[in-house]
Amino acid sequence: MTAKSMDELVALAKRRGFIFQSGDIYGGLQGVYDYGPLGVELKNNLKAAWWRAMVYERDDVEGLDAAILTNPAVLRHSGHEATFTDPMIDCRACKSRWRADHLDQQKCPGCGSDDLTEPRPFNLMFQTQVGPVDDGSSFAYLRPETAQAIFTNFKNVTDSTSPKLPFGIAQIGKAFRNEITPRNFIFRVREFEQMELEFFVTPGEDESWHETWVASRLKWWHEQGVDASRLELYHVPSDELAHYSKATVDVMYRFPHGLEELEGIANRTDFDLGSHTKNQQDFAIHAKVEPNKDTNAKLVMQDLESKQWRVPYVIEPSAGVDRGVLAVMNEAYRVETLENGSERTVMGFKPHLAPIKVAVLPLKRNHSGIVAKAKAIKKELQALGLGRILYEDTGNIGKGYRRHDEVGTPLCVTVDFQTVEEDGTVTVRDRDTMAQQRVPADTLADYVVANIKG
Repeated sequence: MTAKSMDELVALAKRRGFIFQSGDIYGGLQGVYDYGPLGVELKNNLKAAWWRAMVYERDDVEGLDAAILTNPAVLRHSGHEATFTDPMIDCRACKSRWRADHLDQQKCPGCGSDDLTEPRPFNLMFQTQVGPVDDGSSFAYLRPETAQAIFTNFKNVTDSTSPKLPFGIAQIGKAFRNEITPRNFIFRVREFEQMELEFFVTPGEDESWHETWVASRLKWWHEQGVDASRLELYHVPSDELAHYSKATVDVMYRFPHGLEELEGIANRTDFDLGSHTKNQQDFAIHAKVEPNKDTNAKLVMQDLESKQWRVPYVIEPSAGVDRGVLAVMNEAYRVETLENGSERTVMGFKPHLAPIKVAVLPLKRNHSGIVAKAKAIKKELQALGLGRILYEDTGNIGKGYRRHDEVGTPLCVTVDFQTVEEDGTVTVRDRDTMAQQRVPADTLADYVVANIKG
């Protein structure tokens, strides 16, 4: 079971502290959201799972964390200044603006009028002034993607790590797009995060690697709890490909609002490295500076057998963090009817993604022995490094269980009189089965590791 509508997810996200509208007390800012106490944990856990799979579990990928402010020359020579646009129309009746390619009919979605302007290109990139004088001569873009910083740092990374083909450079970071019509909660927003890998390969081996990465990314999403029945592959037609792409396969997910892109895996060929290699001298001439080792860098690698220098091809798996969060929240959401006729809402996150791994609940919050033992257990479990362990002394164990079902906590540990006065065991309650069992407190850490790490 997943959410029946986006409204269900939006309501739970606000009620339980996952995601809030940014600047809500002043009416909000369209297309911008803040992650709350549980949302930031879920988001960080998803990013950590991606980084672990892409970097830590491989010996052929390095990491990068590049700046958000981007030299305009980078995006000019990457093709973004000329092509990073959406078709925009205005409704003359209600003065609203819409993406032309999102209209089912030639009518305004807001008021129904057919008095629309002709489509015209709208640049999606945000500009900002650099320096103290706003004279239009010195500006930068907020990056619209994380990929270009990987390409412009290609020589820095290869010089400092001496990799061999194939190898990759991974990055997670913020990107900004001035969307005409942000919509569907955190699916399409103006400020978002990307998880991108640029995997450099020998020309001629690119198609095989493209297929390999498509299969790998499907497997990874399954491991995050996304059901295969709600995933589809879309092979982007040639007339819809981005300017840099030889072939792109989109991993499509059935969100509450419909089937949309979750991740794209593109074969970018040598477009980016080639463009930045050949355009550096043009930049130096335009900027009236002498070419040097930094403005005349050849973004190439040497074939160790033939000794020839070649511009590598690149395969790019690129996923949106926010869309990933939305997908795993939708997959986790379920409402169950219990034997007594009551309902409970459960967020069945995979344990490694759960915002809270274990909640430790003292049966009596004013009993010094129980409280001291519960706090000691919380400290011991937190030291395991599994993620957030929460001590919570609400005093009502039943309500505590229901609340932690709704936020996706896999295990609740209750410390009671039996713990401190009799046999030293605690009650461990499972989120999914609601089964409870007594576990010795001195072996609880091993039990938790086995059930959270798997």
